[in-house]
Amino acid sequence: MATKKGEIQISAVVSRSTKDMLDAMVKSRGLKKGFLVEEALRHHLQALQELPDDVIIPSRIVLTKASFERVIREIEKPSGPTPALRKLMSKHRVF
Repeated sequence: MATKKGEIQISAVVSRSTKDMLDAMVKSRGLKKGFLVEEALRHHLQALQELPDDVIIPSRIVLTKASFERVIREIEKPSGPTPALRKLMSKHRVF
């Protein structure tokens, strides 16, 4: 496949759902796949460079079986806010 001067082609394996999302987006917006992929990749890489790690929210979270079970227990029976959280939030009352 011919590319423009200064461009290279990359290859990546993605999930079926990601490909389906990409196809739907380029179709609905009338964009080229390459353009959308490069824009998304540049946006993500810039965010990784400029933002602190703790504010980057991953698109997927992988849990161990024990962690997953702990999340389920917390959803089914929430433990409620800790004293430290109550203290922190009381400083930021909006009303």
